[in-house]
Amino acid sequence: MQELLSEYLPILIFIGIAVGLSAVIIIASLVLAKQAPDAEKLSAYECGFSPFEDARIKFDVRFYLVAILFIIFDLEVAFLFPWAVTLGDIGTFGFLSMVIFLAVLTIGFVYEWKKGALEWE
Repeated sequence: MQELLSEYLPILIFIGIAVGLSAVIIIASLVLAKQAPDAEKLSAYECGFSPFEDARIKFDVRFYLVAILFIIFDLEVAFLFPWAVTLGDIGTFGFLSMVIFLAVLTIGFVYEWKKGALEWE
């Protein structure tokens, strides 16, 4: 058990140094920095003019649609990296599986494109 705990000692030392250094930096910034922001710095900022509506208005659904599409295609592309690394080891079955996966992804992309989900009106 002692041997197992000694393997974690460098990690605990690293965490201790990180927490200590973070505390020193935060305290130094509070002590050394000028703490007198002017009214301009404290004012609300929205494209250079004062806000004209409540901050809790509903967004257009297109914002959410674009965000979801980005996440979907970003994650799908992330699957290509491990596949490319292990392509020599997985053989023909792995290659054909990824070709089918990419075909389904391409069909979904073309469907979204034809439906106008990527258009911003």
